[in-house]
Amino acid sequence: MNRKILMFSILMAATPGLAMGGSVYKWTDENGVTHFGDRQPTGKNAEQVNVRSGTSRNAENSRTSPQEQLNQLEEQQQTAAQRQQETAAEEANRKQREANCATAQSNLKVINSNARIRVEEDGEMRYLNPEEIEEKRQQFEEIAAENCGPAQAGDAPR
Repeated sequence: MNRKILMFSILMAATPGLAMGGSVYKWTDENGVTHFGDRQPTGKNAEQVNVRSGTSRNAENSRTSPQEQLNQLEEQQQTAAQRQQETAAEEANRKQREANCATAQSNLKVINSNARIRVEEDGEMRYLNPEEIEEKRQQFEEIAAENCGPAQAGDAPR
């Protein structure tokens, strides 16, 4: 009878371990999103996670202290924030280039369709002479050429 109780006790003690014995894998996709699954993904570097303790079997992780991990996390967050800020600046630059392009094209259309161009200077209206009109046409063509083409690295809108 004692033997049966002992075997039953051992079996009951081992059952939770067997139930939790399944492998859990952790990996990060190309977008930086962390995933967990019971199967190791193909073509991805994954680490096996101990579900009971919450630790992984990745050797690099076991050698870093919590402070180092915190520093790494802060560095990653800083990098992500910097990337987001650069993206916002690029978007603002693109929108400014589009506005400059549209304005230059509109001004070129007006200059090319009118023989006489009237401007306001110092509160007075006057007509541009042919040399001034040609000078303005060249300015608008340069602005259009700079802003209407594909954006290049380091381009700043006018």
